[in-house]
Order: sequence, then structure tokens, then C-alpha cells
Amino acid sequence: MIDPNQIAELKADLAQAKHVTFLTGAGVSTHSGIPDYRSKNGIYDGVSESPETILSEDTLYQRPEFFYKFVMDNMYFPQAQPNTIHQKIAAICNEKGELITQNVDGLDRKASNQHITEFHGNLYQIYCTKCHQSVPYEEYAQSFKHQNCGGIIRPGIVLYGEGIDSENLAKSINAMQSSDMIIVSGTSFVVYPFAQLLAYKQENAKIWAINKTPISATGINSIIGDALDVFKQV
Repeated sequence: MIDPNQIAELKADLAQAKHVTFLTGAGVSTHSGIPDYRSKNGIYDGVSESPETILSEDTLYQRPEFFYKFVMDNMYFPQAQPNTIHQKIAAICNEKGELITQNVDGLDRKASNQHITEFHGNLYQIYCTKCHQSVPYEEYAQSFKHQNCGGIIRPGIVLYGEGIDSENLAKSINAMQSSDMIIVSGTSFVVYPFAQLLAYKQENAKIWAINKTPISATGINSIIGDALDVFKQV
């Protein structure tokens, strides 16, 4: 049972905050039918090779069929719709904040959030690695080979071994430095450099974590429970 006093305190802090930054991960989208990564029944459960191998630049180019089958079978859910968490975050961001998300599913865009930094990219920003032309999802769903030039098509997500887009990194740091309240939700907060973003927060910023499991950082107000239950009350 989530403590109603914590909910009341969270709502009071949200009302007083001038600028709120959300840091979110896969746990936000599980209620939309998109599996997370490392839990039981997550997309990495029972994989034949390590995720670091499967979702790498090397595999994309050297074993494109294998890479393509994995992402198509496990990562694309084009029919998924935003849930209450996406919608509440979007409403707050559009009023006075921004979202930095690890999620690559595009659901925050579907929720009409106007202030998003997709830290690890977006599965639906698809392009050909040879001619750099954008490719619609419907075409990629048919083949990983670009019909125009024969190049390998890829999703616009950060693969293992690739760096975070410098513009996304700069925007994220700026968001942390300009926020007086930070809310972490749906992430175990162990993937770097995402987990390092808290180092850029304002000294007096209020930090809340709304998660099923605690995150290891100091000075955080933690609500341990299902984020959907919390956001329905915010």
C-alpha cells in the first residue's frame, strides 16, 4: 500500500516546482504492453547471446539478418498506446518541465509530450546506413535491405559501442541544471551515462523516485510501488 502522506507530499512539491525534469525507463511502458529488458519475461530473458553482442554495431553490419530478426521479434510494438504515466508526464512537461527518457518506443511522442529528449534514440527514426535516407517503419518491417540502394536499414537507437548523441547529452545536462524538481521512474538507474545525469542537478533540487525497486542514490524521496498507481493520484 502506498502511503497517502507521500502522495500528498509529492503533489505539494509538484505544485510548488517551477521546472520539473522526469528521468524515465522501461518500467513506464510495461503497462502499455511493452516488455522491459532484464526482468523475467523481459526481452533479454533467455537470449542466446549477450544483449551487448546482439544490439551492437558489429552485429548490425556483420550479421544483419540476426540483428533484424531480434529487433523485429522483440522491440517493435507499433500498436502500443501511451498509458496514464506517459499522459501525466506529458501534461506536466507541457506546462513546466521536460522529459529525458531511456525509452525508444515513441510512446511519449504519442502522448503529445512537447518536451522530450530521447536519450537512447527512437526505434521509429529509421534510416539507411548507405544512402542515409529516412525509411518508414512499414518498409523496414518488410526487409532490412533498402530497396533504393541495397544498404542496410537500421533503427535510430544507440547501440552498444556507440556514443550518446552529443546534442541529446547537452540538452539533458541543461535540463538537470535548470530544474528544481526531478522525478525518476521506471528505471533501475544503473545504465551509464544516463544514471550519471543526477550529478548535474541543482544543489537544492527535490528528487523523487517512483519505482518498484529502490535506486541507489542519496537524498531521494522514494515511493516504492507501481508507478501507475502513483501517477493516477497525481
